[in-house]
Amino acid sequence: MAIIKMISRLVPWLHPGIGVKRWVALVLFSLALFILGLFVLVGQDLVRAVYNVVAPSALSTVLLGVSLVGLGIGGVFLGVHRVSRSIVRAIAAPAEGRVGEMLFEKRLLSQGPRIVAIGGGTGLSSLLRGLKQLTTNITAVVTVMDSGGSSGKLRQELNILPPGDIRNCLIALAEDESRISQLFNHRFQEGALQGHSLGNLVIAGLKEMTGSFDKAIEEMSTLLNTRGQVLPATLVDAQLMAELWDGRIVRGESEIPKAGGQIRKIWLSPENVSAYPKALDEIRRADLIILGPGSLFTSIIPNLLVLGVREAIERSSAKKFYIMNLMTQPGETDNFTAYDHLKALSDYLDIRTLDVVVLNKQPVPQELLAQYAQEGAVPVVDDLSEPNEWGIQIVRADLLDIVTLPRWPSVTQALTVKHSPKELARVIAASAPEVFKKVLWRGGEL
Repeated sequence: MAIIKMISRLVPWLHPGIGVKRWVALVLFSLALFILGLFVLVGQDLVRAVYNVVAPSALSTVLLGVSLVGLGIGGVFLGVHRVSRSIVRAIAAPAEGRVGEMLFEKRLLSQGPRIVAIGGGTGLSSLLRGLKQLTTNITAVVTVMDSGGSSGKLRQELNILPPGDIRNCLIALAEDESRISQLFNHRFQEGALQGHSLGNLVIAGLKEMTGSFDKAIEEMSTLLNTRGQVLPATLVDAQLMAELWDGRIVRGESEIPKAGGQIRKIWLSPENVSAYPKALDEIRRADLIILGPGSLFTSIIPNLLVLGVREAIERSSAKKFYIMNLMTQPGETDNFTAYDHLKALSDYLDIRTLDVVVLNKQPVPQELLAQYAQEGAVPVVDDLSEPNEWGIQIVRADLLDIVTLPRWPSVTQALTVKHSPKELARVIAASAPEVFKKVLWRGGEL
């Protein structure tokens, strides 16, 4: 069993493209050159004298030769194995024994498609968790209009852009999300820091150290060893504004859902907010652009209000997806059907440039329906058809994932429905095979 286990660990090293076998071959070839060089240096007479002493018979010659060759090759492989294991023990103890597999996976993922995901909040995080299993060429373009909670306080007190949605996306892309999430999502329960998450404070501290918000995000990304990058849609401190159908004007992302009215239109203050140049570059270079899931008026559309973002999306030749929300959102999309979501989005984006809309067709459990009903939310009704006025393909799948989340400011736990990261990524990949043609699928992983 031990031999079989050792062989199974060595197999990933044989995969093409991980950049290891060539160096092993070089070691062996160099060793042969070294031995040949010694023979040339000491001369034929000394070599012949040694040969006459240690090789009195043909059989012993063969045995000696095989032994020396075997020892030489074995020594080289043993050295390579020991060095790699020592490195793994020093920098990544949990990965010991999986070096070859990890190298193969990293090389494979680095060859994946360039994907840009646009949105904010927890919805985008669910998407990123699935996408990072397909490619490391991920860019999350995230709204920075949040005005409530820990982000809102830091925005007012430290004059920085709200870090909350950025933090969520960085954690979702982290190599070891399980440990990172528990640490950086921890919220202080008492004192002056009550309500603040540790991750938000770290980003705020990094911003102070580096002198800029984007550099702080880069440092945080390096710290978390993320599979991809997270970019703010803009570096301008702007507020989200809304006009309701009853004529009221509401200022602030967190205040809009609380107003209790139907949204007529939204805009940014100031209006001419320039985009973060790197975000525009990534949109232009993308193979695949995904909008959502996330709050329609406060997470997705705000990105489209930033100068240049809408135009870059519309002009891009990338395949474009819109991920429909699972539930309506009180104060934003009350009683909205799937058609209503697209109709509202069409006021801010030419949705004829979209290729695919993904909807959930899996029923929400009754006990959760009752819980959501108390909050004024219901499942988004699927009333889309093909063909439709926008020429968009409609893809339906079972996408529900029931998760337990802390309910702040109380410490109680609540069941909620989210998009399943694994299923959402699988549906996207299956709906865009031409984009993912370079990805080598391994059975059972997606």
